[in-house]
Amino acid sequence: MSLRSNFEPGTTRWAMRRAQWTALGLTPEDMEKPKIAIVNSSSDLASCFSHLDDIVGPLKQAIRAAGGIGFEVRTAAPSDAITSAGAAGQYILPSRDLIVGDIEVAAEGALLDGMVCLASCDKTTPAHLMAAGRLNIPTIVVACGYQPSGVFRGEHVDFEDVFLYAGHVASGRMTVADLAEMSSCAITGPGVCAGMGTANSMHIATEALGMALPGSTPVLANGPRMWQTVAAAGQRIVELIDEDVRPRDILLPGAFRNAVTAMLAISGSVNTLKHLQAVAVEAGSDVDVYALFEELAPKVPLLTAVKPNGERRIDEFEAAGGTLALLRELGPMLDLDQPTVAGPTLGAAIAAVAPVSSGVISPLDRPVDSDVIRPLDRPLARHPGIVIVRGTLAPDGGVVKRTVADDGVHRFSGPAKVYRSREEGIAGIRGGEVRPGQVLVLTGLGLRGSPGMGLTSAFVFALDGAGLGDQVAVVTDGQMSGLVNKGLVVAEVSPEGAVGGPLGLVRDGDVITVDVDARSIDLDVPEAELAERRAALPALAAPTGCSWLSVYARTVSPLAQGATLSK
Repeated sequence: MSLRSNFEPGTTRWAMRRAQWTALGLTPEDMEKPKIAIVNSSSDLASCFSHLDDIVGPLKQAIRAAGGIGFEVRTAAPSDAITSAGAAGQYILPSRDLIVGDIEVAAEGALLDGMVCLASCDKTTPAHLMAAGRLNIPTIVVACGYQPSGVFRGEHVDFEDVFLYAGHVASGRMTVADLAEMSSCAITGPGVCAGMGTANSMHIATEALGMALPGSTPVLANGPRMWQTVAAAGQRIVELIDEDVRPRDILLPGAFRNAVTAMLAISGSVNTLKHLQAVAVEAGSDVDVYALFEELAPKVPLLTAVKPNGERRIDEFEAAGGTLALLRELGPMLDLDQPTVAGPTLGAAIAAVAPVSSGVISPLDRPVDSDVIRPLDRPLARHPGIVIVRGTLAPDGGVVKRTVADDGVHRFSGPAKVYRSREEGIAGIRGGEVRPGQVLVLTGLGLRGSPGMGLTSAFVFALDGAGLGDQVAVVTDGQMSGLVNKGLVVAEVSPEGAVGGPLGLVRDGDVITVDVDARSIDLDVPEAELAERRAALPALAAPTGCSWLSVYARTVSPLAQGATLSK
């Protein structure tokens, strides 16, 4: 076995490495073993990550028992709930690419042989997958689980409820004291948001891609299956290095097709589109994820209804068989010959007879709970949970999220009311400017205009809190939390307004029409008038300076390229 981490004896790099690692307690025999990064995107800032440090020790032991040496590597650790406070949420998406750079510096700078990535909150999982694709060294992503929820006045409560009801305070539908009480009991342990938000969606997508051990998502943080996965990953990563199985051997077009199919079947977070596209770009895989969503949306039925899409909880989804059960039901629609980090193909991994020794964490030896995960011939619904709309207002597309019940408005036409920040929009709601029948436009919040994509979820929940959620439509080039599933919202409109996209040309009173069934979004303004407005716009100034947001704005690529850094 040829290892990147071993250098010719007697050379300067060999001597320097030997001196440093001897000081860490490594023996001469250890120097010859595979060196593996344990990527720990951890922080004390949020409960999403508060258990990751305790995973590192057992994982190191499992790697050593298998014949390797594990080195903990720290990265940035953004939490959507905490890191979104600064700069109107603009740090959230750019933090994903910062993590990728962190991993590259540590793992590639040291020429380590492989990685086990401890994935938690929303941006860590796509960042780990992107780094795996970029570096192309043997990698396993370990999803470190969802948080346990609580009870509020005798009823189940979780982080999504806090997120939703915060928008009700401004309208007087909930008091600050009640919200504080709810917040204090909604989360009872570490892990990611307990709903089908971005984190759990990306954990499931990772398994569907073949980059997580089959049977390892979703899991309760610190639950027995999480620890089972940690032990199995420590053993398997050494085998992957010995077999020279790399991420680009797995992240093939069929893998992305499988992941998109899974996301549509669970009505996953809208953020999975840009994240999966970014992974494809970094892995050098010739895949148009947005086109895949458009192609597969009419074909893939909805098989489960986990909050915020329905009333089921993520722990019920896990108990019903989790991702393995979902993929087994989707079998006829999947490329079952796709490889996985476990060794067997996806088809073999989801077979009920798969032995534990194959690396499958929890083989299905029981019927799937069909009340939670429906069979293909008896789905919850046949309409797509994620819809891409295009038209004169969004030539390159915008994204709409639909509930399983699909009880929202399908077609909406009305005069525009334009806001240029979420704060301005929320002030408009509180000040009574927002009226039923309007199409509310939040522009200037895209990748470059923000920069970094401003979070607009608080605006949507403020509308819901004011009782206007189903009486208006929202169109924005900003991003939404994966837990947003309220009203008719078209998010991530492209091209963004700040770079001359039609959204930035809208004026109060312009008529906008959104038709979900027709997958269209149009602005009723003559092209000649739009051309005059565009010509009058000042050029978007490139940010200067060394701040991360300035660097991001100068280098970020469009959403069609996953908002990766490429300029």
